[in-house]
Amino acid sequence: MNILIAEDNESNYLLLKHILKEHTLTLAINGLDAVNNAKMTHYDAILMDMKMPVMGGLEATRKIREFDPNVPIIAITANAFESDKLSAFDAGCNFFVAKPIKKEELISILNGLSVSDK
Repeated sequence: MNILIAEDNESNYLLLKHILKEHTLTLAINGLDAVNNAKMTHYDAILMDMKMPVMGGLEATRKIREFDPNVPIIAITANAFESDKLSAFDAGCNFFVAKPIKKEELISILNGLSVSDK
């Protein structure tokens, strides 16, 4: 899979890189970079950190949804309250993963995406 990871924290990105080592990954260090990358390249999934500089994940998701209503966007956040989950879904995220990231949960979501695409 070709996956865009919007994440400003290097250690979080390195963890995702380790978990998703079989996939092609592109890093966006803020929401604006994520939007620009999503405009230029088709991704099979976007992992969107909710708290980033320049443009947060909620705003970036809304902007991506303006031109790509179909790409699966997975919200990733340390804020795991129900209100955070609802905000992510309202912005256009398809899935919600709380930090610390559980490898099995993330892999399960991505495997579900790749199965549904076939």
